[in-house]
Amino acid sequence: MYNKDLACLAQASVMDSIHCSVNLISSPMWDWLVWILICIGVFFTVMTGFVQFRLFGHSVKNLLASRSTEHHEHSESISSFQAFMTGLASRVGTGNIAGVAIAVSVGGPGAVFWMWFIALIGMASAFAESSLAQLFKVRDANGHFRGGPAYYIRQGLGQGWLGVAFAVSLILCFGLVYNAIQANTIAQAVQSAVGCTGDNTCASWGTGKHVVALLLVIISAPIIFGGIKRVATISEMLVPVMAGVYLLMALYIIVTNITMIPQVFNLILTDAFTFNAAAGGALGGLVSQSMMLGIKRGLYSNEAGQGSAPNAAAAADVPHPATQGLIQSLGVFVDTIIVCSCTAFIILLSKLPTADLTGIQLTQAALESHVGSWAQIFLAVVLFMFAFSSIIGNYAYAETNVQYLKNHPMILNIFRILVLAFVYFGSVAEVPMVWDMGDLMMAIMAYINLVSIVLLSKYVFILAKDYSAQIKSGVKHPVFNINKYPAMKAKITSGIWEK
Repeated sequence: MYNKDLACLAQASVMDSIHCSVNLISSPMWDWLVWILICIGVFFTVMTGFVQFRLFGHSVKNLLASRSTEHHEHSESISSFQAFMTGLASRVGTGNIAGVAIAVSVGGPGAVFWMWFIALIGMASAFAESSLAQLFKVRDANGHFRGGPAYYIRQGLGQGWLGVAFAVSLILCFGLVYNAIQANTIAQAVQSAVGCTGDNTCASWGTGKHVVALLLVIISAPIIFGGIKRVATISEMLVPVMAGVYLLMALYIIVTNITMIPQVFNLILTDAFTFNAAAGGALGGLVSQSMMLGIKRGLYSNEAGQGSAPNAAAAADVPHPATQGLIQSLGVFVDTIIVCSCTAFIILLSKLPTADLTGIQLTQAALESHVGSWAQIFLAVVLFMFAFSSIIGNYAYAETNVQYLKNHPMILNIFRILVLAFVYFGSVAEVPMVWDMGDLMMAIMAYINLVSIVLLSKYVFILAKDYSAQIKSGVKHPVFNINKYPAMKAKITSGIWEK
């Protein structure tokens, strides 16, 4: 227990007491989760023969091939590229801009190194969970593929109650809490862009934030009510554009400050191993604040091992489960090693005192120092696209788990209305504890999913070995035939992989 949090519980207001309660539960969970994530990432990296590096080029080829393929065996399914973009839509959000800024301002430049580290080993965890999601996927009444941790926990482990626990935690986390975070960040960016922050607080913003909330609900509703197919279609168009625009801006800043790049790398690497600011908690000085924040914000952004992206991965029509596993592991690389690094370099190259600002305000100030005052509008637009894509991507994850619990049109529509209500709430409310609530929900999901993929790891190793063997024999596009593995076939009754 933490004396500080206990004292807060005794003295604070009701809302502050709730916030303290969240931290009281979340802090010790994260102390251990940091090490569990690292150990499991290393475990899958080593046991799959460093699959995320060994087959990295093949991951890119698979992704590009799926983009150009127009015909799919099942017209109701989504393409591998669409599943990748749906996963990336959820991953690439406020964590890439506001979350990275929080990590750098509080944890120091060294937090960036730990974000990279957790992403590189997390790629193996992403491969494992998404391959399992494909292996244990099912078809719903409409012929759509559905799957994810709740499905492979029920079928692979025979633990339906644990699948329900995961589904509920994901629905609360992605369908409600995370969408409130994304909506709140959009509102903050608009507020800053119109000059209604700090000393220039506008009396009219009380009405303005409700207008932003209403517009966000209006544009989200048709996509959300269209289901995962419509989410995938919109993501396929929106994500490449928004990521491309942001990357071009970052590239311009990096090129114009190219002589400072070695200095920034040295700062990141040196600070990463400075343990003079411990994170505290049960493990004390074993975890620095830099390490803790880097891993927390890295996981929030790339979701590796968390059990979220497999819900999108399972919806794709692919010839081999490992095909989508590789593609989804590539999503972790793109999200953290590329997009999050862009934000980190924009901030560190600005030479602004990171302790004075945090979150989106720090990123906005850094951009403004590089390109001028119009950066406020630019970042507001980019952040809107990032956060909006996350809202619809998060919904896609949650929809799969709502259907896991009860596949009924009325229940699904009620849930969609609830999602929109949280989008509205997040836009207009002051939610200082929402990030900590997100951390708690993320930790619960991650614990359930990480234990499950380790218990099901024998299937991951079979899939990785089968895929690699076909590649070595000269097969360009491996096809999985479950009839070769009778013990595995006995666990899977969908008939999808029988050739």
